[in-house]
Amino acid sequence: MSISADGYVAGPDQSEEHPLGIGGAALHDWHLGPAKDHPVNRKVASEILDGMGATIMGRNMFGPIRGDWGASEWRGWWGDVPPYRCPVFVLTHYAHDPIEMAGGTTFHFVTDGIESAFTRAEAAAGHRAISIAGGASCARQAIAAGLVDEIDLQVSPVILGSGERLLDGFDAGKPTLELARVLEAPGVAHLRYRVVR
Repeated sequence: MSISADGYVAGPDQSEEHPLGIGGAALHDWHLGPAKDHPVNRKVASEILDGMGATIMGRNMFGPIRGDWGASEWRGWWGDVPPYRCPVFVLTHYAHDPIEMAGGTTFHFVTDGIESAFTRAEAAAGHRAISIAGGASCARQAIAAGLVDEIDLQVSPVILGSGERLLDGFDAGKPTLELARVLEAPGVAHLRYRVVR
């Protein structure tokens, strides 16, 4: 997950106009801005997306619609060809029919929790990796449930001051992390932690 130096993965006041909150878009300059073609950034972006068997995300990451879906025709932030190219399981409290997109992405909506989403993702992924894409709440639920083996953070020198923190609400020392890799590119440090069980 892209994260600010002060620990936020999204800034305050998320909306359709500011899907990552005020200032949150700056966290993604490493793969969307001028440095996106740096070899280290290309490597990390490829690791995040290429070859994934399934992805899990929260409803807030999928879009700005809150409450019942109603007549909404929202199909995600990514246009007609989302970058995932695998089944995506979206955590939500409101049922929704699957949305099949071009390029191999189908959004499935899971109303019975992170463990159910993970079970479905495992079945879809086979022996390939599963990505917990975000947002913060979805990732916290997966970490708390013991479903996460590694945490990849792309740390930008941005201070958001408030918003959505990734590692909020955990007891001191939990989860136990072991630094596995550090890569550097202009304006970002790519950190990989193993979750120690």
